[in-house]
Formats: sequence, structure tokens, C-alpha cells
Amino acid sequence: MNATSRPYRHETDYERVNRFLERTYGMSGGHVNWLQPRWEYMHFHPLIHNVDLGSIGLWEADGEIVGVAHPEHGMGQAYFEFHPDHGDLKREMLEYAEARIRAIGERKESLSVYINDRDIEFRAIARDAGFVETDRDEPMSHLPIADPYPEIELPDGFRLRTLADGNDIARLNRVLFRGFGHGDEPPDDGFEERTFMQSAPNYRMDLNVVVEAPDGTFASYCGMWIESANRVAYVEPVATDPDYRRMGLGAAAVREGIHRCGQEGATVAYVGSATPFYLSMGFAEIYNLSVWTREWT
Repeated sequence: MNATSRPYRHETDYERVNRFLERTYGMSGGHVNWLQPRWEYMHFHPLIHNVDLGSIGLWEADGEIVGVAHPEHGMGQAYFEFHPDHGDLKREMLEYAEARIRAIGERKESLSVYINDRDIEFRAIARDAGFVETDRDEPMSHLPIADPYPEIELPDGFRLRTLADGNDIARLNRVLFRGFGHGDEPPDDGFEERTFMQSAPNYRMDLNVVVEAPDGTFASYCGMWIESANRVAYVEPVATDPDYRRMGLGAAAVREGIHRCGQEGATVAYVGSATPFYLSMGFAEIYNLSVWTREWT
């Protein structure tokens, strides 16, 4: 059955896209869809306020979603999720993104699209449409979860715990603010953003791990999500206070989060990175999304 497109309606379509991403997990043929937790994280990240949800496009066939074209943290960037039986939608979805998702500036308009390096067909479609491949990319790595799980070591005086043991928003806000290089001390108005992120339907306090320093400071933090339908763990976000780096704390937080997901049935963990930090823990890159751009003046 041919697919038809329509605008996304958040109230009714958010959960439908979640289920679509679960159904199409582990696709082959060069393309890989987002994991469901990333879709959820996108909608409960403060930057979602920079996104026009009406710009998201859906394609349906026989009452089921078979394609989604969408931005993430702002306009001008587009991702594409589609059912393996509907790869013929690629050109149409790219044209949709050009018309609805591109960023409009005073002097130019632009669009960056993320295309799997293995998807030769989509790369050719983008090239024919005037897009140019850049040196920017977005890798994905995975780690099979061991059973039994190896012991996690910490320096003396530090301890692992979760936000279920005490959800201190101020300390959490501080480690994320400093860990992501935003400055020395966070402003006093950042708590609302953290609370918003924790309102995600599948946010689990007992899977969000912190390493607590001897003085009670949150030295490192690992956000962790579990998608039970496919027994998947997803790492996002991870931050370590600059004062506590190169002590193995970030790795300990990530390993503890993965271990907790493994205890609930997850068999593999994913992270949107291929940095030495993750590779040293045993993660291996499995695919890469390259960024292709086009500008209009």
C-alpha cells in the first residue's frame, strides 16, 4: 500500500512514534532508525522549545506509521526514520525536510541532514539534491551487557548511588552545568529545566546514577534509559565535574547504569558516541551518521 504524508500531531502521535521505533529496531539494508529513548529524550529536553513540532512529518500506510522526518534540538537539522519496506520514501522525505524543517535566517536558509554512511542510495539522493557531505558526523556505539557483570571500582571515599536515593536537583544541576563546560557555577534558575527532563514518562530515578564525592558533591552523573521491548539500554547524558576528571568516575557511573539495566533484562547498551572514553569501556562503533548540508540564498 502506498504511503501518504501528513503533519505530526503531538497529542496523538507521540506514543505512536514510540511504538513505531520499537517495531523497527535493528533494521538492515544500510539504514538504522533512532532508538525509542532518544525520541523521548528529545521531547523532554529543554531545547525542544526551539522546535516547531508542526514541522515534523509522518507517513502512514494501512493505518500504521512507516516514516518520520523530524528535527531534534532546533530547526535546520533533519533526521529520517522509516520502515524497511518503505525505503522508497527517502526522496520524498528529503524534499519535505527541505520545505518544512530548514532553518530560515536573514540572509540565507540552510538544512543539515543526517544520513547513515552505509545507506548508499540515500547518500546519492542527497547529492543529487544539492547537499554536500561535511566532516561532521554522529556515530553510534554498542556494548553487549556481560553476565556476570564485572566489578566496579571507585577511589576511596567515593560511592555510587542513584537519584532514587535522593533527588538533589541543585547538585544534579551543578554537575551537568560544570560537566558540559557551561561555566563555574550554574545560575539559580536552572532547576526548572532539570525537573522538566525528569518528567519524561520513562525517566527512572533508580537508573540515573551519580558518583558522590566524600564531601557530598555530585562528581559524575550518568543518565540511563531502558527500552524493555527490545531489551535495550541507552546512555544519555553523561557528565563529570572538571574537578573530578581522570579518576574513573564517569566510567563507573556508566557501568553502574548499564549493570542496573542488565539486571532488568537489557542485553545491549547503546551510546551516541565513539570517543575513546566509551571505546575504553568496551563499546564498539556500529554505524555512523554523516552530516550533509545545503544552503539557499
